[in-house]
Amino acid sequence: MNVRVDEEALATMKFGVGQAVKRAEDPRLVRGEGQYTDDVNLKGQAYCAMVRSTQAHGVIKGIDISAAKDMPGVLAIYTGEDLRKAGYKPMPYRVNMQGRPGTEMIKPQRYALAMDKVRFVGDAVACVIAETAVQAQDAAEAVVVDIETLPAVIEMRDAVKPGAPQLYDEAPNNIAFDYTFGDSAKVAEAFAKAAHVTKMSLVDSRIVINAMEPRACVAEYDRKSERFTLYAPTQGVMGSRASAAEMMNVPAEKVHFIATNVGGSFGMKGAMFPEYVCSMHGARELGRPVKWTDKRSDSFLSDHHGRAQEFDLELALDKDGTFLAVRATGFGDLGGYMTMIGPLFSTFNIAKHLNSCYRTPLIEVNTLCVFTNTVPVTAYRGAGRPEGNYYMERLIDNAAAEMGIDPVKLRRKNHIQPKQIPYKSPTGSVYDSGDFPAILDKALVLSDWKGFAARRKEAAKRGKLRGRGIGQFLEVTAPTMNELAGVHFEKDGSVTLLTGSHDHGQGHITTFAQVLTQHLGVPFEKIKVMQTDSDRLKTGTGTGGSKSLMCSGTAIVEASAKIVETGKAVASHLLEANVADIDFKAGQFSIAGTDRSISIMEMAQKLNDGVKLPGDAPKTLDIDHVGTAGPATYPNGCHICEVEIDPDTGVVQIVKYSMVGDFGVTVNPMIVEGQVQGGVVQGAGQCLVEQTVYTEDGQLVTGSFMDYAMPRADIAPFFVYEDASIPATTNPLGVKGCGEAGCAGSLTSIMNAILDALRSEYGITNMDMPATPHRVWQAIQDAKKAKAA
Repeated sequence: MNVRVDEEALATMKFGVGQAVKRAEDPRLVRGEGQYTDDVNLKGQAYCAMVRSTQAHGVIKGIDISAAKDMPGVLAIYTGEDLRKAGYKPMPYRVNMQGRPGTEMIKPQRYALAMDKVRFVGDAVACVIAETAVQAQDAAEAVVVDIETLPAVIEMRDAVKPGAPQLYDEAPNNIAFDYTFGDSAKVAEAFAKAAHVTKMSLVDSRIVINAMEPRACVAEYDRKSERFTLYAPTQGVMGSRASAAEMMNVPAEKVHFIATNVGGSFGMKGAMFPEYVCSMHGARELGRPVKWTDKRSDSFLSDHHGRAQEFDLELALDKDGTFLAVRATGFGDLGGYMTMIGPLFSTFNIAKHLNSCYRTPLIEVNTLCVFTNTVPVTAYRGAGRPEGNYYMERLIDNAAAEMGIDPVKLRRKNHIQPKQIPYKSPTGSVYDSGDFPAILDKALVLSDWKGFAARRKEAAKRGKLRGRGIGQFLEVTAPTMNELAGVHFEKDGSVTLLTGSHDHGQGHITTFAQVLTQHLGVPFEKIKVMQTDSDRLKTGTGTGGSKSLMCSGTAIVEASAKIVETGKAVASHLLEANVADIDFKAGQFSIAGTDRSISIMEMAQKLNDGVKLPGDAPKTLDIDHVGTAGPATYPNGCHICEVEIDPDTGVVQIVKYSMVGDFGVTVNPMIVEGQVQGGVVQGAGQCLVEQTVYTEDGQLVTGSFMDYAMPRADIAPFFVYEDASIPATTNPLGVKGCGEAGCAGSLTSIMNAILDALRSEYGITNMDMPATPHRVWQAIQDAKKAKAA
């Protein structure tokens, strides 16, 4: 063979692990060439519109479709009874946890359309299918739903009070799950002997998730094969295929699930929704495709919400400030129905994250997951991980102030030390890597901590209150699961990489290709990532819990090793050498000690062209490999925020923001930093402007962008970021998840900064999110009155 230019080696240096490669998926998206679900249009499609409850709680006495069914273009109107007769199943649940001894998790069945009661404003009760979207909507507005209104309960604490309205007969006091973790007796003993106990109550405010792309679906049914095809946005087509099949009461192979580009999800789009079942039913009954696209005004009610917790928190310390125990007692709001993994966020995910990066020997968490007459609650970027860290960091700052200890020194005193790694936490997590004191020290230097006094003094001259806050955090990602890495060398010279982790903004297309380039030397620009079609995938775990790179990356590394072994066998024939003499490096198979070689791409092309090889020789390099499952990883970091507050208006401005992160081996530094920045902005939105407000009878007041404020450019700070990563030891890439970490650092650092400014001037020690101008201004006025009294 001729000596070839080592193009694959060059590609590895430019596009391999550790390179800040520009996102390959972006050019077509910014040119408007992406294909989202609403861009899918099938020949002969009809349109679906939903009929929703205008009452938060009530008994359905009847549904009158007489006027609507005769309106122009109407093809069908379906109610819950129609779907029940078709044999469809309730929405699936995916969480099974043990609660307090003697109790069970109560999982009331929820069908696609309500039949007996409505339990929140927006609850779907019927659907209309018509020739056009306008005709469907007009007819939906003509459907008359007779609801006998019942009293509603909106607040978590009110839901368990005697005499509160009951959403379900099978869930007394509206309690779905009574969760407890920890040794209550030992925790009580630690608190009894504590020299100091810090107590505070915190609300993790309800968030309207508001993904950039509204949900949509297009359903088609093939009578010959008795098979559905469903286009819908999701976080993983294989899991969504399974859920759709379960609800439609058909085998999984009878559902073909396609998710094209997905414009954000943050946890919300991972579930099945009523509209998908209605559209699939209509497609089967009518023999034509059915399309549904949500309106933004409806999405405030029809999507799931996020966060929605409140806890009474206690931290026990000895006289020197050593943590003895932490206790959290509170509520998780499920909304009107339990979502697929709804109870997880306010229970075990809080317990796993309360101790964060600190030596906290005892943890107790008691949570009542309750039903309220509000929109159901699901995962939202972090799903309990930011909250657990938030609760602990707020406690630490309050404890430091109460005990007269510098908050930095209090953290340092209680850090898990590097020599204690691996460290087993009270919840059983085993931290395999990390240097938490060093992370804090780097953040202090990066933020110019020592120069703060001068900046505060200068701000005071301008009439502003300046505060600073630390948000150190540690996350326990979802564990690594058995994910697919399919590598197919195509005849056109491209390479298809198949995996079930679905990209909806994370940068998978680029990152996964970098891993394949690193380990196989395949040219980066030749790689096409396929995640969107269930018919193309063997299996898939989907995206969520900051686990994608651990799952797909591990599978890619393992698949690459198998391809190399196969390639060596092929090369032994093509290069006429013993297999033992074949080396592989940077995409080149070569005979050791010689200049004779063949690139992996040339080899694949020869195999695709049918090169003649002995009968026992491999005929292809293609592989569909399912990766090895493994434990969670523990990304961590420290954010330091500085804010200025105008005491006359209550306006808060983030004026300085510094971040240090440990995400293990960084495959693409630019993407990692971008992910962290995105999480910080979402955290800033929750801290400063996002507020979900209901009336006492369950009407959503903040039901549009006129009333619900989203984070905008004017609240986004200028970021300074520094990487301080230590490789994970639990996966072959050494990576840790990064997608949710920005929220974990920002919630705490921003709120601690606000409280630092208010405490120093007015003695204000607590405030819940969001710190809106009115809330801040009112707190200042109340503090002034209290001081004057």
